[in-house]
Amino acid sequence: MNYKDFITIEPGKRGGKPCVRGLRITVYEVLEYLASEMTEAEILDDFPDLTREDLKACIAYAADRERRYMTAS
Repeated sequence: MNYKDFITIEPGKRGGKPCVRGLRITVYEVLEYLASEMTEAEILDDFPDLTREDLKACIAYAADRERRYMTAS
């Protein structure tokens, strides 16, 4: 999966935080929902604009960011 097709960063939107497909839903929020044990189905039900691919893209984005952080250290 190429998360870059799903994750956008716009300076004027949500303070420049990474968002899902230009929506006002941040990667951080999606990851926080997953970490709080919300199921994929619950998240998609609460946020009908999101897709399963969006959720995977958020995880891929976080994994890549972590990999880059560890490489830089």
